Amino acid sequence: MSKLSRRTLILNSATAAIALTVTGTASAREPQARNQIPSCELRALIKAHKATYASFGRAIHETCSSGRDCSKAARAEEEALMAVCSFPAVSEADRRVKAKYLLKVEARGELDLKEHMQAVLRSTLWSRNA
Repeated sequence: MSKLSRRTLILNSATAAIALTVTGTASAREPQARNQIPSCELRALIKAHKATYASFGRAIHETCSSGRDCSKAARAEEEALMAVCSFPAVSEADRRVKAKYLLKVEARGELDLKEHMQAVLRSTLWSRNA
């Protein structure tokens, strides 16, 4: 039978307290992570980009009655995409939604300008300072 010393008692108490703290912290974070909703601003930016992308696609498929219409639609889509790239996603939900959306855009081969990457990187710096 082992002797119960003050050192053993303190060590066991400290270990139990740390275990409870870690378990409590992990379980407290878990429901929040699942329930986080991205900001209204990011959702609006993504919605605007989807709309301008669809308009641009329609303009191209309608054989662009005028080159000016295609250029205007292309500029609007590019500005909307840059707005998403530039958005400083601060919350975990915003970062997750922004990354998933931009990965889909990139998979279509449309996140191809150096300005896109610069905007994404700058938005990361700004979100860390917030």
